[in-house]
Amino acid sequence: MSNDSHFLLSDLNEPQRQAVVCVEGPLLVLAGPGSGKTRVITHRIAWMLEHGIKPYNIVALTFTNKAADEMKKRLEILAPDKPIRIGTFHKFCAYLLRLYSPMVGLESNFTIYDADESQKLLNLILEKISLPTGITPERIASGISWAKNELISPDEYISNTKSLLGSFVEKVYPEYQKRLKQGNAVDFDDLLFHVAILLRENPEIRQQLDRRFRYILVDEYQDTNLTQYAIARSLSIDYPNLAVTGDPDQSIYGWRGANIQNILNFEKDFENVKTIRLEQNYRSTKRILAAADKLIAHNEYRKEKHLFTDNDLGRPVRLLCCFDQREEAETIAEEIATEIKEGKRRPKDYAIFFRINALSRNLEHALHRSNVPFQLVRGLEFFNRKEIKDVLAYLQLIYNSRDTVSFMRIVNEPRRGIGKTTIGKIVDLSQLYGISTMDAAREFIKAEKIAGVSQKVKKALAEFVKMIDRLSEEAGRDEYTIESLVAELLNETKYDEQYATENEEDQQRLANIEEFLTEAREFDKRSLEEGTGEQQNALEKFLEQTALVSDVDSWETESDRVSLMTLHAAKGLEFPVVYLIALEQNILPHERSLREQTQLEEERRLLFVGITRAKEELRLSRTRQRTFRGRTETTIYSPFLFELPREEMILCDSPEQLADCPDDQPFDGSKVQRLVAEKKNLQADEFSEYFDGDVEYDDIHVEYDEDGNAVSTDSRSKKKKTNFLYSLTTAAELLKQKNEK
Repeated sequence: MSNDSHFLLSDLNEPQRQAVVCVEGPLLVLAGPGSGKTRVITHRIAWMLEHGIKPYNIVALTFTNKAADEMKKRLEILAPDKPIRIGTFHKFCAYLLRLYSPMVGLESNFTIYDADESQKLLNLILEKISLPTGITPERIASGISWAKNELISPDEYISNTKSLLGSFVEKVYPEYQKRLKQGNAVDFDDLLFHVAILLRENPEIRQQLDRRFRYILVDEYQDTNLTQYAIARSLSIDYPNLAVTGDPDQSIYGWRGANIQNILNFEKDFENVKTIRLEQNYRSTKRILAAADKLIAHNEYRKEKHLFTDNDLGRPVRLLCCFDQREEAETIAEEIATEIKEGKRRPKDYAIFFRINALSRNLEHALHRSNVPFQLVRGLEFFNRKEIKDVLAYLQLIYNSRDTVSFMRIVNEPRRGIGKTTIGKIVDLSQLYGISTMDAAREFIKAEKIAGVSQKVKKALAEFVKMIDRLSEEAGRDEYTIESLVAELLNETKYDEQYATENEEDQQRLANIEEFLTEAREFDKRSLEEGTGEQQNALEKFLEQTALVSDVDSWETESDRVSLMTLHAAKGLEFPVVYLIALEQNILPHERSLREQTQLEEERRLLFVGITRAKEELRLSRTRQRTFRGRTETTIYSPFLFELPREEMILCDSPEQLADCPDDQPFDGSKVQRLVAEKKNLQADEFSEYFDGDVEYDDIHVEYDEDGNAVSTDSRSKKKKTNFLYSLTTAAELLKQKNEK
């Protein structure tokens, strides 16, 4: 059978075929949006299996659980009964860390702390430290996170003496890591950090894993940071069969450490790299794709691609101008409601994207008033509810009795009369003797007399410890299920009885607990269907799954509802109709980006990602004034609007004009320019003045979260002038610098 007629290749275009059959050696697949990237990855794995490569020699790494699940589903069809290790970087590293936990001072049943739990542990340390104005626990946490993402250990961290924040990070970082290990816990950054250091400092382990995972595929490679780069690179030395797919034009996670240079310099990192471009788009109409292509051409840090599609020309991209955010939301809601009522579309055909979560409130109200069903895609919301975090804390302490944060959270939840003073004494005792809080509690119970602690409190504490020990024994039995364990702990603790009232909020909490039981039941069912496979403790697997959830994991693909989400959460999704709101300067692009080219380019990439989610219609909007963060201000057009093909777009100056906007009405570019000029805004061609000359920065490296909140961290660099920010240093160069030190 010839390659062309092989069933794995027959429905692929030529570049896709080339990528699938390229098995040996380093491979770079530059995949434009909607170009069939997931199909190429899954067909390539199936091709490898078909040609004799063992399943255990292959690992595929993604950035979301949803993407991993989709790949598994497709592979089960293409290559049934051949389980491949597919998962996120964090999940893969959790697996490796449990294998080699003693090498980093942990036990295999370590707890994975989420951001809230990590912050609680840090706050416990900072209780006895006086922080000056401007130095917050959150900024210190961000500084520690930055250090880990730069592969800087507590022993290596040396603050620049001029950085006040850095001096506090230098002081707190070692104690924070000590407390994590004492509690047999890791934070998100540790999952990657420990594995990267393990591979760097243990050549035999690196060689062993390199030999086992001979074929590594990394999806969304443009979103990798230094630690992820170091892990992928370390496992591709003896067997350099690293295949990466991605698109520099979709690199939108610089705020959390992603380094676009990893993909831009892939061909320099390896010898004999085969580069394949997937440029044919199967998703969007010609007009939508033209808008995206013209926009992204303004970026400098990218790999040149020429996107094209055989799809229809499609409707023109529309830009609507409203008076304020309420009119914007109501217009969108009414338009969607009308089209659904007329039978033109279903609710699930629509998605509304926004730059930050704070912009969703008016949309939620408007859709509710218009009786339009919707889902707000925030995957962490459910697991961040108090009652859910309480139940999870019980499960974490049952699994890992050394977990300090979980112990402190639920030792008096529901109330047992064990107050903060008693808990504080237990924590102090654990620190004094270097033991876990559970062991400290046991010593506490044995003590004949402790000042300020009654026998009643000691009895309550003894009953709590006995209950956790009993439930831990229950979880160790082979036949237990997660649902039965949760039901048992609810019965033992009487936790849900505190919410058995007529109060509406309490009723909602009870409903959430029932939903958690449903989550446990579904987990048990999936585990049974998937079979035993690799032996992993069920509770360990369940806790790992809940700890590593992301926003997009909560998106219900089959639910007939309008989807509301941030542009970051929209990555990898597609919808027939996409609304992009608040295309205004200081929102998109965010105000922090206007004076740094790299950040402005990332904002442009963010808009590019949003545009390319649309299959059939793209509807943009802005307002003349917007109330945002408590202030009402006149808005200014986003400068990105000047970079779109204005002559092919529709401009509606008000919602009243929507009915009178024919498809062939051109975008009135001159009118936009006049409006901008009246507001004394820079003309589109004047924005380049921001970037003339060198960029100057000092010892504080400023990073931002997804919502655009600034967080300053200590970069330990001297003040200098350069045309490139520190973030543009390649991962390969950073690793080389560290090795030289």
